[in-house]
Amino acid sequence: GATEDTALQRNIISGLVSIGACFVTIGLVDKIGRKPLLLIGSAGMAVTLFTMVYAFHSGSLDAAGNLQLSVHNGWIAVIAANLYVIFFNVSWGPIMWVMLGEMFPNQIRGSSLAVAGFAQWFSNYLIAQSFPIMAAWSLTGSYVFYGVCAVISFFLVQKFVHETKGKELEEMQG
Repeated sequence: GATEDTALQRNIISGLVSIGACFVTIGLVDKIGRKPLLLIGSAGMAVTLFTMVYAFHSGSLDAAGNLQLSVHNGWIAVIAANLYVIFFNVSWGPIMWVMLGEMFPNQIRGSSLAVAGFAQWFSNYLIAQSFPIMAAWSLTGSYVFYGVCAVISFFLVQKFVHETKGKELEEMQG
């Protein structure tokens, strides 16, 4: 129900928040490390996704099939969505690219970055294509799935990611 100008303004604000969060990451990545930022991001994304599950689950569909939320739950969903963007852009968004540049030996770094970058963008494409289908089936179920993925990512980072803060590229092993 927003006008085109309002939608554009919201999109610009969201983009500025994303860029600002990335600047926060630049300031923190070498102070607190990659692994703690990923853990914070995973936890924050899980909490915000499950908060959106709560908000969407309480909604109802109108005659046209559009989700209707109470004002209170609408605000909860909007705030949770924006906090999700912040948690992602302080952690997984930029840290993934930092770690990709650090995890491969010098001899294969260029080729490895190309393959890893392709895998990341292809995964992004699959999510973009599958989300509308999943949301048509169940918006709440879609967010439960992504929330569970965020929880799993927390434990995968905890177990498999090695901190590289303060190490030279030559000291790191893939």
